[in-house]
Amino acid sequence: MRFTLVPSPLLALAIVLLHAVAAGCLLVVLPGFAGAALALAFFLLGLAAAWSRALLRSPSSVRAIEISGESLVLELHDGGKMPAEASERRFVSRFVVTLPLRRPRRTILVTADMLPAGEFRRLRIWALWGKLPGVAAAQLPA
Repeated sequence: MRFTLVPSPLLALAIVLLHAVAAGCLLVVLPGFAGAALALAFFLLGLAAAWSRALLRSPSSVRAIEISGESLVLELHDGGKMPAEASERRFVSRFVVTLPLRRPRRTILVTADMLPAGEFRRLRIWALWGKLPGVAAAQLPA
C-alpha cells in the first residue's frame, strides 16, 4: 500500500501562528535588541518548520509512505527512497497520525488533509493494528 502525501496548508498556518505567538511572548519577557533578535529567530524557525514539515518542500520531506507487511519505505521530496523501521508507539486520532521511526530516528506527522479520507483511514488502521485491512475472498469482484 502506498500513501502519497500532499501539503497541508492548515498545519503550516498553525505552525507559523504558534511560532509567532512564541516570538511575541519573547518580546514581552525580553525587551530590547536581544529579545527582538530571539523573537525573529523563533518566527523564522516556524517558517522553516512549516516549509519542510507541513508544505513538504524540503529535499528531506517525506512525500510518500510505502507499507508492505512489516517493511516501511519512505519516498523523499528529492526522489530518494529510504527504508524505515516504525516504532511500536504511535499516536492515532481522528485528525492526526504520528509515526515515530527507529531508523532513521525521526517522527512523521500525517494530518487528515494530507491524504484522501479512505487512505487516511487505512493509515490509521495500520498505525493502530500494525497491518492493513483486507477483504474476504467472497467480497472480491469476479
